[in-house]
Amino acid sequence: MIKAHQISYQQKEFHILDSVDVHLGYGEFLAIVGPNGAGKSSLLSILANEVKSKHQVLFKDKNISEWKVGELSKHKAKFSQHNSNDIPLEVKDVVMMGRYPYFDAQPAQEDYEAMNSMMYETDIFHLKNREYNTLSGGEKQRVHLSRVMAQLQNEIAHKVLFLDEPLNNLDVKHQYKALEIIKKFTKKNNSAIVVLHDLNLAAQYADKILLMKSGRIAACGTPEEVFTAENISEAYNFPCTICDHPITGRPMIIFG
Repeated sequence: MIKAHQISYQQKEFHILDSVDVHLGYGEFLAIVGPNGAGKSSLLSILANEVKSKHQVLFKDKNISEWKVGELSKHKAKFSQHNSNDIPLEVKDVVMMGRYPYFDAQPAQEDYEAMNSMMYETDIFHLKNREYNTLSGGEKQRVHLSRVMAQLQNEIAHKVLFLDEPLNNLDVKHQYKALEIIKKFTKKNNSAIVVLHDLNLAAQYADKILLMKSGRIAACGTPEEVFTAENISEAYNFPCTICDHPITGRPMIIFG
């Protein structure tokens, strides 16, 4: 679905990314992990066509920069790490922003259905008439997750989600609920690229892990291939132990 080769990126004299390759298949959940400053968010922005790079990013075998904006917005959506804290709208109106690619003046019934279904999914339906600015940080995160999910409620095959730290400010229940929503999306042969800080959650939900350090790929593969004590300790410069999760059998990382 997405192919990028030798992506490099710098701002002034600072090298952010250095020769990064990414391949995302249909139906895959790819987690990008790594320490602060590794280049995770910059890579996600380039793959989502929000930051221009001199290298090609292919989306469905076509350069993503060649897609028409209105059409592309029905195939891909991006959840940003930083959203405005001052949006003078009610929650339902913020979620409806995700449906803007589908109507000109007034939403249709299908737009309201998409909005309502995703507010239920993200557990914010009871907040629909609240002013966005009165919400907690975690509630605002769920509003924006609902918005980007509503954006991709259509019959198009093989859509892709880009999510930059979507679990910020969420309590434990809603962290797992958010990841279940993303996983449900990928099980329909759609794909997702998600920047995560919690390695154990990445190990439990992702099909593939891209571990970054200093703008380069330190390791890429399945959670079992990437999450080794050697790889993680080297990337984070901090000791860890790997054991099997008692329920799923996937890697479980214990630091210290």
